[in-house]
Amino acid sequence: MQMNTNDVIKLIGTPSTKSTFDNDLWIYLERKKTASKVTSLGREKMLSNNVLVLEFDKKGILVKKDFLVMKDMNKLKLSKNKTAVINKKDTFISTFMSSLRQKINDPLGVKGAK
Repeated sequence: MQMNTNDVIKLIGTPSTKSTFDNDLWIYLERKKTASKVTSLGREKMLSNNVLVLEFDKKGILVKKDFLVMKDMNKLKLSKNKTAVINKKDTFISTFMSSLRQKINDPLGVKGAK
């Protein structure tokens, strides 16, 4: 049996968030916390942290579903690669704009001559 977006809404309600790239992604979040013992100063303990990801095609038919539980999320690896900074302070445009701003603020160069 194929399910569509209307069937999913009737069954589990509207998603926590939606994303539209190639296909529609609907993400449902479930978090359950409980207050822990007094000895841990009232910090909350995570009971469950589940994520359901549903992917629909352009016609609204469910094509893929993923269910992630808390222990699966602990296994996710984060990239340690860094993105290079494009707009460094000493770029030509930055230097040019700084010089232009200085000339606008002090066209005769009088302020710096004192």
